Amino acid sequence: MTSPASTVVRALAEGEARELFTSLPDPTASLVGRSLLGRPYTTVAEGGEYRPEWTWVALRDGEVVARAAFWGGPGDTEPIVLDWFDFTDRDAAVELLRRVPLRAEYELMLPPGWRGREEVRAAAEARIEAAGAAGYAFLVERLRYLWTPECGLPGRPGRLEFRPVPDGEAGDEEVLEVLRRIHSATLDAHALRAIAAGGVERAAREELDFFRWCPSPREWWRLAYTPRGELVGLQVPARNPSGPCVGFIGVVPGQRGRGYAYDLLVECTRQLVAEGAGAIAAATDVGNTPMAVHFARAGYPVVQRRVCMGRAAS
Repeated sequence: MTSPASTVVRALAEGEARELFTSLPDPTASLVGRSLLGRPYTTVAEGGEYRPEWTWVALRDGEVVARAAFWGGPGDTEPIVLDWFDFTDRDAAVELLRRVPLRAEYELMLPPGWRGREEVRAAAEARIEAAGAAGYAFLVERLRYLWTPECGLPGRPGRLEFRPVPDGEAGDEEVLEVLRRIHSATLDAHALRAIAAGGVERAAREELDFFRWCPSPREWWRLAYTPRGELVGLQVPARNPSGPCVGFIGVVPGQRGRGYAYDLLVECTRQLVAEGAGAIAAATDVGNTPMAVHFARAGYPVVQRRVCMGRAAS
């Protein structure tokens, strides 16, 4: 594709992908974005995470002036997230995102105190502004946590009983009903977006789809009950393609205000450790103050923040 300003926008091919992608002379790329995880851009064929056909660049006079790399899991036929977005030419970057024939949420990874560091804030705001000009809209800022054994294993409060989810369609329907109750009153921005688009049913089914997408066994999912048999909620220890994670913590509305989300988080953590996890990733929205308090109490440090931006279909 070529714009009137002679900007060439195209996907990359296997033999050139890593060399061209990493040729962008953007010194701010090390301050924000995927580079904060310490994992360089490499293609799936090289043992990495990215597909050349989902990696796009904007070139002027043969030089890369903007780049975008989308990511999806091994079995995905469409990308799930825009991971990398860097540029030395703002207009070319906007042109790039407008022309890329892919739709996925943009997640900009940032250091915890990014607003207090001038050069980091400038790099972040430049990307947010350019993505906005290309049709992306701010959804939410999230806290990303990483538990390691050095954080200490939290003790079980011992207030709840945890039961495996039944197999098959009956189990799916039971989980969906719990998710419907949880999402009937939620602070989660992604769930609220799903509710606005298709009601609580859509939010519940998107959550269940995520549980199934994770390459971890269904046998890990747990429903939580009081000793009297009253349903409290659902916790899903999981593994995503990057490793162990807190897949879901949710308490039904009638049981809130008792701190039960902490109990679910502790159980989730201990269950993952029992399954061999050496580190556990987790996240929650900045606005979900109660859950942030539970993560802090359970020993989960904030290691990054993420600005999430959605793109409307065209």
